[in-house]
Amino acid sequence: MSKCRFCSGLLEQVFLDLGKTPLANSYLAEEEIHKNEENFPLKALVCKECYLVQLEEFKTPQKIFSNYAYFSSYSQSFLNHAKNYVEMISSRFEINQNSFVVEIASNDGYLLQFFKHKNIPLLGIEPAKNIAKNAEEKGIKTISEFFGKDFSIELIKKYKKADLIICNNVIAHVPKINDFISGLKILMSKSGILTIEFPHLMELVEHNQFDTIYHEHFSYFSFFVIQKILEKNGIKIFDVEKISTHGGSLRIFCTHSENSSIITKKSVSDLIKYEKEKGMMEINYYENFSTKINNTINQFIEFCNKAKKDNKKMGGYGAPAKASTLLNYCKIKENIIEYVTDLSPHKQGLYLPGSHLHIKAPENIKKSKPDFVIIFPWNLQNEIMEQIDFIKEWGGKFVIPIPSLKIIE
Repeated sequence: MSKCRFCSGLLEQVFLDLGKTPLANSYLAEEEIHKNEENFPLKALVCKECYLVQLEEFKTPQKIFSNYAYFSSYSQSFLNHAKNYVEMISSRFEINQNSFVVEIASNDGYLLQFFKHKNIPLLGIEPAKNIAKNAEEKGIKTISEFFGKDFSIELIKKYKKADLIICNNVIAHVPKINDFISGLKILMSKSGILTIEFPHLMELVEHNQFDTIYHEHFSYFSFFVIQKILEKNGIKIFDVEKISTHGGSLRIFCTHSENSSIITKKSVSDLIKYEKEKGMMEINYYENFSTKINNTINQFIEFCNKAKKDNKKMGGYGAPAKASTLLNYCKIKENIIEYVTDLSPHKQGLYLPGSHLHIKAPENIKKSKPDFVIIFPWNLQNEIMEQIDFIKEWGGKFVIPIPSLKIIE
């Protein structure tokens, strides 16, 4: 039986079992779609001792992330979010040209570029070599390595300790969580600040966001659990904010536990209290999720089957990992939804794993004039609907599958 990656407790309680699926970001070339795909159990478990929700590790991060297809710069929403963050953090903590900023999982430099505009010394750590190369071409100093304790020790021999460390949407991708957090503590300067952004488990449960569960996400965090993990490794949370990214996330502000110059804000105890009131510190909270999502799943399957029966043309917008989880669990394939489009040229021409939907450029929507466009990255629905508002010219409608089916004319 597997053990919890944080506290080593036995993992017996199932949170959600989505069967066997291919890796969500293992896009296929045309010559690969007729070959047998490798499938792995997609089962989320919850530790009864610490309540960390997690997947078993079937593929190492080195296998998953060494060559990756997700480039953050293709979402204007994320670019705006990054720019606003840089302005806020620079002002609040006096991050300036005398500071040193390090971002872990810096992707294509979508965020660090705004520090570069301010001439603030920076460094990106990005394990995917293809993405790191893209960042370097933009002039963003980037090292392509997986972050952890040993790497952090080597890093501070070559560079100074960081005054600001940024970890946006990376903590879920780390199987060796204690090693990762201890590396952050080593890298952080004596009075340094660490910010971490991650999807809030409460939002996943409250809004049926089961499609955010896939093999690349090893862990799913409540606030009180991430606080426990950080505290164990000598880091304290002194402030927390709710943010809208990824369907509802948290941004936590951290420093060394021994840094008494920074006082912990009431926001921390308030959120702990709120999670407790919601029942997140009791196992019952996690036991009922699998039955809770059945209505959402059935709505989507029934809609797709009826549209097919009525000879309605369906296309999709966006080819994120969440699309793979939804389509594979609902067993929706290319014979029902004709194609999916994506802004990223790194995905265009490939096929979604399992469902084999062909990924095309967004221009294809104007050519094919679908009756329905299913927005798979529902967290970006407003941005996407604005981009392709032209579907209304022929009576096209938007379909939002999560948290419950919604058709927008």
